[in-house]
Amino acid sequence: MLRSKAGRRIAATVSGAVATIIVASFVIFAGLAIAPGDPVAQILGPKASDEARASMREKLGLDDSLLERYWHWLSGAVHGDLGTSLTTRQDVSSLIEPRLVTTFLLVAMASVLVIVVGVSLGVFGGVSERGRGAVATLVGLAIAVPGFVAANLLIGVFAVELGWFPTFGSGSGLADRIWHLVLPSIALSIGYGAYVTQLTSAAVAEEAEKEYVSTAHGRGVPTGVVLRHHTLRNAVMPVLTASGLSVAGLVAGTVVVEQIFAVDGIGALLIRSITSKDYPVVIAVSMIIVVAFVLITTLIDLVQVALDPRERAKA
Repeated sequence: MLRSKAGRRIAATVSGAVATIIVASFVIFAGLAIAPGDPVAQILGPKASDEARASMREKLGLDDSLLERYWHWLSGAVHGDLGTSLTTRQDVSSLIEPRLVTTFLLVAMASVLVIVVGVSLGVFGGVSERGRGAVATLVGLAIAVPGFVAANLLIGVFAVELGWFPTFGSGSGLADRIWHLVLPSIALSIGYGAYVTQLTSAAVAEEAEKEYVSTAHGRGVPTGVVLRHHTLRNAVMPVLTASGLSVAGLVAGTVVVEQIFAVDGIGALLIRSITSKDYPVVIAVSMIIVVAFVLITTLIDLVQVALDPRERAKA
């Protein structure tokens, strides 16, 4: 019975994720279709003749209805065809692929910082009454400082004054690329790391005050054993959820960080494409961010179903 319920829950979660992606793709496509600006004028320039404009509109399919254009784009995207850039006339896929590696590496580095530092500080703040105030202060400062301010501080101190890290760029080769992404990954992780720290500290503190933990301490069970086998084990679900949501948020957060550090990833590409009204690129990059967010949050739900009996019991 529980297996059938878990199966229905998993099927509903996956179906909901697919539906979310489809709805989001239509909203993005429709929003750009009705946005101010003429892609034909972007391609041909303001001095193009009416005949040239009409020919280009027909070539781009702009005379078709919105639903027809959306279906044409969706069917192409499913088969890997994301269209052609209006400004460079290159395949959108060829523009995105090399930049996707840079963004993936940036998100991966920031995720490690968020999870390792955030969870470690959270556990320390949750089990140590003396350290709880210091951790809360750090969390407050990290949340209060905007990401772009933190990024500029990091550049000013560690890149300009101390010269430890590059000020901008993505680097070449894996080692050099990692070196260039150290400061961007720190700037990207600060806010989300504070969120994970706060949730972890609250979850661990709540479990540490429960009766079964006090009983274990009273029976002489070593503190480390109580922490690992009782406190942390029961606090893992909210920590897992907070960590997963933070990693999902990092994908969207790259847009600002890449722009500040001149990192040539998909976030910076999105900003440039919006400025130049290169709508095929905007749609493709936006959908990559949406799909990444939905996949990560869906994975969190599936892991919760697998680990938590209470989730498996839900119909």
